[in-house]
Formats: sequence, structure tokens, C-alpha cells
Amino acid sequence: MKKYDAVIIGSGCGMNIVDEAVASGLSVALVDRGPLGGTCPNTGCIPSKILISAAERVAEIEEASALGIKAEVRSIDFAFIMERMRKFVRENQAEMRKGLADTKGLDLYEGVGRFTGEYTIEVNDQPIKGDKVFIACGSRPFIPPIKGLEAVDYLTNETVLQLSQRPESVIIIGGGYIAVEYGHFLAAMGVKVTILEMADRLILSEDVEIAELLERRLSQRMDVHTGVQAEEFRADGGGVTVTVNDAKSGSKRELKAQKVLVAVGRRSNADTLALDKTGVEVDQRGFVRVNEYLETTKKNIFAVGDANGQQMFTHVANVEASLVADNAIHGSKTRMDYSAAPHAVYSHPQIASVGLTEEAARKANKVLVGRTRYFDVAQGEAMMEKDGFAKAVVEASSGKLLGFHLIGPYAPILIQEVINAMASGGGIDQIQTSMHIHPSITELIPVVLGSLRDAA
Repeated sequence: MKKYDAVIIGSGCGMNIVDEAVASGLSVALVDRGPLGGTCPNTGCIPSKILISAAERVAEIEEASALGIKAEVRSIDFAFIMERMRKFVRENQAEMRKGLADTKGLDLYEGVGRFTGEYTIEVNDQPIKGDKVFIACGSRPFIPPIKGLEAVDYLTNETVLQLSQRPESVIIIGGGYIAVEYGHFLAAMGVKVTILEMADRLILSEDVEIAELLERRLSQRMDVHTGVQAEEFRADGGGVTVTVNDAKSGSKRELKAQKVLVAVGRRSNADTLALDKTGVEVDQRGFVRVNEYLETTKKNIFAVGDANGQQMFTHVANVEASLVADNAIHGSKTRMDYSAAPHAVYSHPQIASVGLTEEAARKANKVLVGRTRYFDVAQGEAMMEKDGFAKAVVEASSGKLLGFHLIGPYAPILIQEVINAMASGGGIDQIQTSMHIHPSITELIPVVLGSLRDAA
């Protein structure tokens, strides 16, 4: 049995730990079931945003008439768009494989790793042992136990990337960020899209006002149904029929489409590791339990990224991995802080959020809330952006930013100023006293902070 100072399971955010361990002169093993690089560059953030970049161009052309520009999309080369994305994925994998092969002090084990003891892992019948083990095994699509689903040829966020021909129609099961992003992409490509969400609104993690506007805007381009549940699937000629129960009316109906895309959430890959051999505990959803240092219930075993289910975003996972590497390798004792952890949704309109929603903040704080439309600043008016808005949630007694939410153009870019303020202490003074270019859409940030009102 070969022994290592550090064994890392997963080559997504786990590569941050690999790099630090190798740079520190440790003996390192990387165990990876593939594809190399994990979810983000292969089936997640990067390929989806390559596709959505094309969708954004279509949306801009379709909305150009508001600015007095007559334009039209004459044709869409769906096969080219999909192959451009896949080519990037292939090239990225090849570069990563070369980089790993050239890394001295690193052994790569490609295959499914399973624990056979507390710190012993078997990969392709070969046992290895680590003084410290880092679980960064990622997640996969959760497939709900709905009658008939396994019998139809459904898509997930992974398999949809293999499409080469544009489907005529797609029913998307779920209303989270994956569902609305692919809904945006497919609708822009000319696909008839139907979204089915069992909750009473889309993207439950977002502020209620944000979710409401998103639904209104998406409904202009596709059919969006909330408060409905898919109860049964059956193959129907060249397509799929879905039996839907409407919770509001209590009635049932059937919907048909050429394809079905299942996007109802993610599940940790930790269930593939035989964690029962280690003393590492998981929660009721199957995510690895960790403390504020991202240590598991077993000494010298850590879990980062989607495997622990804390916040399932690549940028969060990368920070977690860097923090764990510093703590475990260099003896630091830094706690993971999620209070200024942001996220973005690349739907149309775009969404960006950080911190608490108004609803969550009011449960434990007396808060001030500010709300300003894009149209209320000069550049927003010039852009003819009448629906988008920003919303700030601030602790009344201290002026500390508790949350900030944007829906509209450039939302993921605009919010960075707020993220920086929250990460450096959370006050609003620095933003309000900083000079902002006029006219620019960044003026939206100080204007919304200047509109704070008692939310009681």
C-alpha cells in the first residue's frame, strides 16, 4: 500500500488543495472519477455560460426595437453553438491532463475511490493511504422518484450538453437556477419551453420580489407554471407526456413535449465513497457534515465544495478549498464565513445576490430596506430598462449591510462593489462616499442605499 501525506478526492475545487500540498513539498495523491476538472468546466458553469452567451445576443436583438432599432435573427446554427461549447470542454480537459502529468510529487488515480478503512482508499483495486484526506467529490443531478421517469429519455444539465439537434419543445421540471438558465438558453434558440415548479415561486433562495419579476419576464418568452407537480411520465411517440397536478386548483392535466429536462436539485457524490468505513457522518440529505473549519466528524478528514452542501457554487468551493489547505497544511485556524458569499443567475434578466433576503433578515433584525429601479438613474433610463431594480437590506442600528439583491442587466458585475463592502466590514459609508461615474449604471448602488426606509 502506497502512503501519502495528503489524498484529495476530486479534481474540481480539490485542485486548490493539490496545488498547495505539492508546493509545500508533501507527497500527494489525487483520486478522480472524471471528468478531470469536476463539474464547473465540464458540465456546469463554463459550458452553460458559453451557451448562454449566444442566448444573450439573441435576446439583445429581439429587444432592440425598444431603442428604435429594427433587427431580426435570421437563423441560429444550433449545432455550431453546441459544438463550440464541447470543443472548449475537450481542450480544457486536455490542458488539465497535461498539467497533471507534468506535476512532480503528484500521483493521479483515475477511477471511483472508496474507503476501506479510516484513511485508506481503494481505487481500481489498488489501496492507498493518506495522513490527511480531503473530500472534494462534488455532486450530481438529483433524479426524483416520479412514476415513469426512468422509462423516458430525460435530459439533465449534463446530458443536455450533448444535444446536436435543436428540439422543438422541452418541458423543464424544476424552477431553480439551472432550470431558468437553460430555459433562457433554449427559448432563445427557438425551442418552445415549459417550466414546471412545485413551489409557489421560482428560485426559492432569492428575494420574493426578485423571484416575482423573474417569473413575469420569463413568462413573456415561455410557459411558466408554479404550484404544480409532475406526477407521471410516459413516452409518447417521439416525445414525452407529463401528467401534472395543479395544487391551486386541484386539477390534473397532461402536457407534451419532445424532450424533458430534469433540474430539481443536486445530490452529493459522497454516497459513492463508502464513508461508513471512516466515521465521517452525513446529514439527512447525504451531504458530509462539517464544522466551521470544514472538518468532518473524523480527525484529519475534511470536506469541501458540493460534497458538504453548504453553498453549492464554484467560487464558494474554491474559497473553502483554499481555507482548508491553509488550515490543514500550514496549521492555521481560520473559520469559513459565508456572510458575504454571493451568487448570480444568468437568466434573462440576470440576477445577483449576496447575504440575507429581506424576509430572512427581518426575522432576527430591525432592518432598513432600500429599493431603486434601474430606470431611476440616468444610464438605466438611457438603456430603457424599466423593470430591473436593486434592493438593499441594512441593519437599522449599525448601518451594516445584511443583504443586497439585483435583477437586471449586468447584475453580477454591479454587485461586486457591495460584496467588497460586506467582506471588509459590512458598512454602507464607503460606498456612499465613494465617487461614482456619471452617467453609469454603477450609480444604482449608492442611489439604492440612499433610499433606505424603515421596513417594520
